[in-house]
Amino acid sequence: MLPVILDGYKPLREIVFESMREAILSGVLQPGERLMEIQLAEEMGVSRTPVREAIRKLELENFVVMIPRKGAYVAGVSSKDVADVFEIRSALEGLAAGLAAERITEDELEQMERVLFYKAGEGELDLEQIVKSDTDFHALVYSASRNERLIQILANLREQIQRFRATSLAVPGRNKLAIEEHRMIVEALRNHNSEEAQSLAMAHIVTAENVMFDVLSIKNDPDKVD
Repeated sequence: MLPVILDGYKPLREIVFESMREAILSGVLQPGERLMEIQLAEEMGVSRTPVREAIRKLELENFVVMIPRKGAYVAGVSSKDVADVFEIRSALEGLAAGLAAERITEDELEQMERVLFYKAGEGELDLEQIVKSDTDFHALVYSASRNERLIQILANLREQIQRFRATSLAVPGRNKLAIEEHRMIVEALRNHNSEEAQSLAMAHIVTAENVMFDVLSIKNDPDKVD
C-alpha cells in the first residue's frame, strides 16, 4: 500500500478508511489476508489509531471480518455474493446499454473508442490501470443511457462491482476477451441497435460472472488448477 495523501478537508481516519477500502476493492488486499495494524500504519505513514478505526468501519461495511483471538481479516467472497450482485448487474447493465443505443452521441462513442485503445495496452498496464479503464468504459455506457435514476442505482452498486471487477480482470486473458466484448457493444451502440446492445451487455456480465465462479472454485479446491 502507498502512503495516504492528506486532505485538509477530511479527518485522517476517513482518509485511512478510504485508502484501505480502495486497497480491498482493487485487490491489493486480498480476501483472507490478515490486517496487521502496526504494518499497515507503517506502510501508510500514520499511527495505529486511525488504522484501528478504519478496520472497525470496514467491518461494519462487511469488507472485514473479526475472528476472536486471531484478529482482523479481509472478508472473503461467497458464491451467493457473486450470484446476487451479477444477477442485478446483468439486468441493469443490459437496460443501460439498450437505452444508450437510442441516446448515445458521437462524442461519447469516440470517448469509448479512446478507452478501448488505452485498455488494449494490456501488456503495458498494471491491474489498477486495467480496472480503471474498464470502470471508465462502463461509466460511459451508464451516462449515455440518460437515465439518472438508473445511473444512481448502478453507482450504489459500485463497491460490490469493483471488488469483483478486480478479481475477474486479474485472471490471465480476461482483459483481452473483455476488450473484444466491449468492441461488440460499441458497434451495437454505433448502429443504434438497442436489442443487440442489451443482449451483448448482459452476455458480457454473464461471462464475467462465470470467471468469478471459476476463481472461487479454484480457491475452494486448489486441486482443480491445471
